Amino acid sequence: MKISVEISYYPLNERYKTPIKNFIAALNENKNLVIRTNTMATQIFGEFDEVMFTIQKCMKQAFELPHSVFVMKIINADLQE
Repeated sequence: MKISVEISYYPLNERYKTPIKNFIAALNENKNLVIRTNTMATQIFGEFDEVMFTIQKCMKQAFELPHSVFVMKIINADLQE
């Protein structure tokens, strides 16, 4: 099943840009997913299991920093168009 995810990452510290860039770079390592980034969020499109596994892996790495917040919206459809 194809899904679309919109995710925003908020590292709650003064140096927030680098962790956000690292999170997006980690998502982009999976070449089977379509990743689109804008100023408000990152959108991820692909097969359910692969998207969720990739997000889980990248979020776990990001949670190594204290006080990290994620906001996600997930829909069971491919909304890339």
